[in-house]
Amino acid sequence: VTLLYAFLHMRHNLKYFDKMRCLRKRSAVSFLGVLVICLLFMNLYIEDGYVLEGDKHLIRETATHQLNPERYVPTFKDLSNFSGSINISYRYLAGTPLPRKRYLTIGLSSVKRKKGNYLLETIKSIFEQSSYEELKEIAVVVQLADFDSAWCEGMVQDISQKFAHHIIAGRLIVIHVPEEYYPVLDGLKRNYNDPEDRVKFRSKQNVDYAFLLNFCANLSDYYVMLEDDVRCSRNFLTTVKKVITSREGSYWVTLEFSKLGYIGKLYHSHDLPRLAHFLLMFYQEMPCDWLLIHFRGLLAQKEVIRFKPSLFQHMGYYSSYKGAENKLKDDDFEEESFDIPDNPPANLHTNMNVFENYEASKAYSSIDEYFWGKAPSTGDFYGIVFEKPIKISKIKVVTGTEDRQNDILHHGALEVGEKIVGSKKGRQCTTYLRLGEFQNGNFEMTDVEHKVLFDINCMRILVTKSQKEWLIIRSISIWTSQTSNQ
Repeated sequence: VTLLYAFLHMRHNLKYFDKMRCLRKRSAVSFLGVLVICLLFMNLYIEDGYVLEGDKHLIRETATHQLNPERYVPTFKDLSNFSGSINISYRYLAGTPLPRKRYLTIGLSSVKRKKGNYLLETIKSIFEQSSYEELKEIAVVVQLADFDSAWCEGMVQDISQKFAHHIIAGRLIVIHVPEEYYPVLDGLKRNYNDPEDRVKFRSKQNVDYAFLLNFCANLSDYYVMLEDDVRCSRNFLTTVKKVITSREGSYWVTLEFSKLGYIGKLYHSHDLPRLAHFLLMFYQEMPCDWLLIHFRGLLAQKEVIRFKPSLFQHMGYYSSYKGAENKLKDDDFEEESFDIPDNPPANLHTNMNVFENYEASKAYSSIDEYFWGKAPSTGDFYGIVFEKPIKISKIKVVTGTEDRQNDILHHGALEVGEKIVGSKKGRQCTTYLRLGEFQNGNFEMTDVEHKVLFDINCMRILVTKSQKEWLIIRSISIWTSQTSNQ
């Protein structure tokens, strides 16, 4: 009887536990369902352009996130190996991994300054000078590279309060690399007679940028490097995209949108891992901006390709090194929106005698380059054959430079053509319409689409009278009103 009672009691307990397990399963399923729904709403919310004030607390509660949770910290020698990406852990101080790839990543590295702090103003300028459509295509990554945790926490709080909307929308990320990943920064080689603290400062800065570049390698198609005390030009992304389009088919490593230091240097994102390794390999040899020049040269871009006017301006008065005064300004900077030409893809050719490497292609862009030909004769020309027929709204051609003001086109005309013939390499138009003459070396015309009734295949600058002076064509700018569907 006792055994029978024990058996029945055990069956009763098993049934009870079975019921409890079922309840737990149902509860777990219900909880998971609610969690999935919440995550879906959060995902939609992140992509939304509007953020309620009450949801800003989500930013303050963002937990520190490790990209690589392993406790193993590799030696600095391992980090300098060129085999793939640099294996380090990044802490997310604000924001989360991007849900999708962008067109452009803007990278900033910032440390505590003895005087002044411009980081918040720099971030504000990036966002304020961009349209809503442009904001969809950019990501801003801020690396707080100081080892003072109190300063980092204060900056994260300020950034989160002022830019909560952009963090939630997935446009702004704040990261940090722990100090243990850095090499020893004392007792380094004192190249160029720099004092020891200066060598330490610039060497750490090289490592800061290497870690930032490594993080940004897969976030977008292109990457632009800024400092943390920069003011941006309005709609700078639209301008950058136009310049990149105008360079399509040509090789480049670095496009420069400021002539100062390492402000406004643009790279293909696929070059970032190599550049990060390069900075680590030579971190104690020289300042970052010098290393960037060597990197560009090693990848076979011999000359600077710099866009004018500049899109980024240095605004800091005090340097991050010892709070020293830094009054450097880029006099080519223009803050307000300006009319950027389209310069659609085209083949360029001339029958003039070209001087050295100042070839025809250097006039057909907004880059700080120009075409230079020896004394032209009557009938000489500079020709442009567009890849597709176009409608032109405005044309502007400038000849001569400030230091060679007599090397202008003294007698010339501008013509547009149609009815293209010939093979791909020898294409030309059979019929030309003269739009006007050059005045004081320049030509400019608006409302071209109202004066030319056909789709334009070609454009040429024609020398109408021989001159003894050489000819510099400084810039050719074309604005299109629409592209023909033919």
